[in-house]
Amino acid sequence: MQLKTRRERPFVVWLGCPRHDGGEYLSDFRNEFDYTILEADNRQEVKEKLPALIAKHGPIDALIVPMGTMTYAPFDQDLFGPLASECGIITSSKAGYDEFDVEWITSQGIWLCNTTNAIVESTSNMAIFLTLAAVRDTYRTEQTLRNGAWTSVLYPTHDITGMTIGIIGMGKVGKRVASKAKAFSMCVKYFNRHRLSDEVEALYSASYCDSLHALLSVSDIISINCPLNDDTRNLISTAEFAVMKNNSYLVNTARGAIIDENALIQALESGKIARAGLDVFCNEPHINSYFQNSDKVICQPHMGGVTQEAFRLAEIECLENIRAYFKTGKPISPVNDPSARFQKE
Repeated sequence: MQLKTRRERPFVVWLGCPRHDGGEYLSDFRNEFDYTILEADNRQEVKEKLPALIAKHGPIDALIVPMGTMTYAPFDQDLFGPLASECGIITSSKAGYDEFDVEWITSQGIWLCNTTNAIVESTSNMAIFLTLAAVRDTYRTEQTLRNGAWTSVLYPTHDITGMTIGIIGMGKVGKRVASKAKAFSMCVKYFNRHRLSDEVEALYSASYCDSLHALLSVSDIISINCPLNDDTRNLISTAEFAVMKNNSYLVNTARGAIIDENALIQALESGKIARAGLDVFCNEPHINSYFQNSDKVICQPHMGGVTQEAFRLAEIECLENIRAYFKTGKPISPVNDPSARFQKE
């Protein structure tokens, strides 16, 4: 598959604005590529400004989609149609790509890339933070303190030391969660599409469960670290809550729709789940009010990857994917393969 661009210096557009661009790194990138920013605060502005930018500067060869672009989604033909004829690659600063119409992007011969390393530390740290917060009931303790009651209405909670954490999805984030759980002397079990090698299991002191229900039934804490796709949507629902331990804990830093939220609410209200730590929700930012109001839920507004370090690393990964594509014809971390489509035609 040949590169679409006919320019000596490919034209790269950054949707929105870089926040932590790595300083000298971006300056070096500009030595190889023509580069501009499409400033837009929402989807409608993108739809208005993108054709105007193309009319002024010519076709766009590569597009960068940064973090914090929820108001633009979904990333589909309706939004990106003007790119299709010439664009060769779209890179996203996010690890998840469920907001992108991968099928349409692929049909246009465009590579789509996510970031695979940038948010690993920050997201795994969030998972451990939410684990500690859920087990130690920090929402209620803080509210009690702020209301002037001190500890009069509180009760002893638990240490996570010795608890079993069940990790759903042992990719890069899941492995880092396992490493950090190991540091707390937790017992680590996992369920994954494919079992890890004996050497990798030994490295993380992790034991494999051959089914999701087997993992759920033995875990004190469930940490969700898998991507959202057709197979994982509503992965945790009524039947799954039924096999969990009574008074167990649930932590989700992946995607909200992996959990059936109505089933989770029932599990929390019945006491099946003692508390949940949630960084992600369905219908963000318009989340179910139960999660905002319940003292059984520790909430974060999808902040797992939102650190200055993660932003900087994500933006550098985007630039490196573009650089690799124009040097070799293939990016570093693609989520699709448009070249396969052309080979079949």
